[in-house]
Amino acid sequence: MTEKPQGAEPGDDSAAEEAVIKAAEEAASAGAEGAGAGTPSGDAAAKQLAERTADLQRLQAEYQNYRKRVERDRLTVREIAVSNILESLIPVLDDIGRARDHGEVTGGFKSVAESLETVVAKLGLQQFGKEGEPFDPTMHEALMHSYSSEVTEDTCVQILQPGYRIGERIIRPAMVAVAEPQPGTQTAPGPDADTAKGGEKKDQADGGSDS
Repeated sequence: MTEKPQGAEPGDDSAAEEAVIKAAEEAASAGAEGAGAGTPSGDAAAKQLAERTADLQRLQAEYQNYRKRVERDRLTVREIAVSNILESLIPVLDDIGRARDHGEVTGGFKSVAESLETVVAKLGLQQFGKEGEPFDPTMHEALMHSYSSEVTEDTCVQILQPGYRIGERIIRPAMVAVAEPQPGTQTAPGPDADTAKGGEKKDQADGGSDS
């Protein structure tokens, strides 16, 4: 593994570029010396040139890997920094949401609130959690529980606090009230029930024709 050039900062490729250029010059110089010597050791010179060329190719590959690693590290550091800032703003967004529910987001405060929400959305912060959506334990945290004959699966019937995520990473799950189907309630008629009903209607029709 090629060590990082001494004195170079992350993202500073100048030292690495100089090393590649120097290696190329050395390989070219070795090739010129071997070609101009005109001695019986031409095979040895050709072998040395091949070795220098292989060294140069290996150095170029390591340099490209170094650049990719630096770029990946730079993006990771940026994502962590942005994520930390957005997480610290979530309580502020909660306050804005509560103020909006009470009709207090008006005038200049409304403009500031909307600007803040627009900025955090551009940075990748997404709010989620809506009434009526299926309950998902990976995205929702149930704080209240009830039964209802109006649902056919575990359903979020009230959003107590919205959730937030950045990309696929959940920053905070949505706090919800969940309703389950009423125990013993038949949500949909089964095929056997349909067959029985059809047979009953047929029997009634036959009985009516005999009378």
